[in-house]
Amino acid sequence: MSSLSTPDSSDALGDARRAATFASHAAAVRRRERAAQWHLLFLAVVVLGPLVIYPLVRLVLLSLTGPHGGFGFQAYATFFGNPETRGVVGTTLWILFASAGLASLLGVALASMLFFKPFPGARLVTRFLELFVAFPSFLVAFTLIFLYGSQGSVSIGLQRLFHLQAPPLDFLFGVGGVILAEVVFYAPFVVRPTLASFATLDMRLIEAARSLGANGLMVAFKVILPLAWPGIAAGTILCFLLTLNEFGILLVLGSAHLITLPVAIYSSATVDLDLPTAAAGAVVMLMMSLSLYALYRQVNRRKVRGAR
Repeated sequence: MSSLSTPDSSDALGDARRAATFASHAAAVRRRERAAQWHLLFLAVVVLGPLVIYPLVRLVLLSLTGPHGGFGFQAYATFFGNPETRGVVGTTLWILFASAGLASLLGVALASMLFFKPFPGARLVTRFLELFVAFPSFLVAFTLIFLYGSQGSVSIGLQRLFHLQAPPLDFLFGVGGVILAEVVFYAPFVVRPTLASFATLDMRLIEAARSLGANGLMVAFKVILPLAWPGIAAGTILCFLLTLNEFGILLVLGSAHLITLPVAIYSSATVDLDLPTAAAGAVVMLMMSLSLYALYRQVNRRKVRGAR
C-alpha cells in the first residue's frame, strides 16, 4: 500500500490549518480588545474619575444650584444679568484677539525665518523656543517687570542715559503689558506646529514656482500657505485656546480696571464668596474652551491626513 496522501486530503489539511490560524488570530485580537477596554475602564475610574470627571460634574451641579439649595438657573441669571458682565466679556475677547492674533503672526514669521532663511544659531533658537513653552507664564510677566517696569533695568538705563526726571517706560500694568507678555509667551506655541507643517512641504514645488518667476510673496501665498495652512491653523487655534485660559499674566500685570473672565470668576469665588455664580462663569468659559479644542482637533486631524 502507498503512504502518499491524495491531493484532496492535503487541501483539507491546509484548510484546517488556515482555519485554526485564523481562529487563533481572532481570539488574540479579542483578548487585546478586552484588555484595552479594561485599561480604558481603569483609566476612567482611577485617574479621570477623581481628577477630571468628578470635579467637572460638581462644577456643573454647583452652577445649577438655586438660592435655597435646590435646582435652578439663578446662578446663570446672576452671571448674565450683571451689567458688568458685558464689559468683562468684551475685555476678554479684546485681549484674546489682540494677544493671540499678534502671537500667531509673530510665531508664523519666526517659523518662516527659521525654516526658509536659516542662519548660524537657528537650531539653537529653535531648541530655546521649544524649552520656552515649559516656562510658567507668570515668570515672563516678572521678567518684563524687571526689564521694562518703571524701576526695571532698561527703564532706569534710559532715564540715566537721557537725564530724564522720571522713568520713560510705564506701560506694563495694564492692557499694553498684558498683551506684550502674552505675545512673548504664546508665540512659541505657534512656531512648533508651523515648523512641523513646513517640514512636510515638497520643496520641488517651491523651486518650480521660483523658476517660473514667482517672487517671495507669490510663493508664500500661492504655494506655501495653501499647503501648510492646516499646521498654521492648528498652532493658531492652540494659541487662542491657551490665551483664553491665561490667568497668571493677568494676575501679575492686570490692573484693577482690567477685569477679564478668568479674573472675574476668581473674584466671585474668593472675594464675593458667590460660588454658584463663579461656577456658572466657569462653565461658560469651559464651553468656549471646549469649542476651540474641538476645532483644534478637527484641524489637527486634517493636518495628519494631509501629511500621509
